[in-house]
Amino acid sequence: MTFKTTPFDVVDFLDTPEDIQNYLSEAFASDDPKLIAIALGDVSRARGMSKVAKETGLSRESLYKSLSETGNPELATVLKVMQSMGLSLEPKPRGELGTP
Repeated sequence: MTFKTTPFDVVDFLDTPEDIQNYLSEAFASDDPKLIAIALGDVSRARGMSKVAKETGLSRESLYKSLSETGNPELATVLKVMQSMGLSLEPKPRGELGTP
């Protein structure tokens, strides 16, 4: 018996606003800048990179590059992408303010 497999792509599972919010929340909770950039790229691909590019005023190519495993997006790019998704980036205390 032969099994046919297909590569996993998280984009196939980012169908609802709740899925997207949960996925990005987990990425941001990791405190890993690379993981956050990748997650933003995944969500952008799920929404349509051309659409996100148009909404942010950035080129598709620069978004693909910035929001990849090797990318290093500027904060302005992150903010524009999140704004295009209807999300904001705001500080929340992790515990008592002033302690890491």
